[in-house]
Amino acid sequence: MNTKVNLAGVELKNPVMTASGTFGSGMEYGEMVDLNKLGAVVTKGVANVPWPGNPTPRIAEVYGGMMNAIGLQNPGIHVFLERDMPYLEQFDTKIIVNVCGKTTEDYIDVVERLSDTKAALLEINVSCPNVKEGGIAFGQEPKALEAITKEVKKHAAQPIIMKLSPNVTDIVEMAKAAEAGGADILSLINTITGMKIDIHKRSFAIANKTGGMSGPAIKPVAVRMVYQVANAVKLPIIGMGGIMTAEDAIEFILAGATAVSVGTANFHNPYVTEEIVKGIEDYMRKYDTEDIQDLIGAVK
Repeated sequence: MNTKVNLAGVELKNPVMTASGTFGSGMEYGEMVDLNKLGAVVTKGVANVPWPGNPTPRIAEVYGGMMNAIGLQNPGIHVFLERDMPYLEQFDTKIIVNVCGKTTEDYIDVVERLSDTKAALLEINVSCPNVKEGGIAFGQEPKALEAITKEVKKHAAQPIIMKLSPNVTDIVEMAKAAEAGGADILSLINTITGMKIDIHKRSFAIANKTGGMSGPAIKPVAVRMVYQVANAVKLPIIGMGGIMTAEDAIEFILAGATAVSVGTANFHNPYVTEEIVKGIEDYMRKYDTEDIQDLIGAVK
């Protein structure tokens, strides 16, 4: 049985990876999860300088998931290269570094410093607010998305994944903009903007007022967007958004995803990624599927 998938020339032993921001850089979960069994580990967002993140409270539970406004708190690329990268290099899994920034120059700084590392792929988080454009996210305006994709691609030694935001009018337009800019891979969806109010305190549940909603409630939106994008561009797709089980992961693959990222489920069940790898294998056995390629985009 073949569960290997190929993302822009990088071969993963299976299509299952962690979603950025839900797995740290692997250290927090390394004692519970055998990282060698995963196709890849995606790190928390890494910026060129340390980011303090947003004020607390930053997380709230909502029906069918959670909301967060962590604000991409991270210690910066220097600490990441000294501490996190050597840890991840011990394992037989591909390393995907999630990159964030407030200006195009910030992103370029990080990707250049990752050029001679063992990072296999770089996931570019374009949901960051573009400070030079009044705070609108890079990924919410097609021309801005195409421009940053083009610039990052010029400086990146590794293939780049552009992580698309669902908080747009037309996801296909954004996917085509990233493809036109030279993206190698697309990942979608990032979180959906939401809000929760505490009726007893008459205040926002999250200090930032709004947060990114993730978890099973967003899965139907994510599957629909992955299907639309898979049928509009020629790039491989990493699907994510509410994957809790192997069945959820297979749904994304049938919709057209080459690989899948598991996020919020890690908080609920730290062993979930390993369980999903096994569940995909069980499904393939059940339906006499020798090669996972036969499942990718099988539903038209």
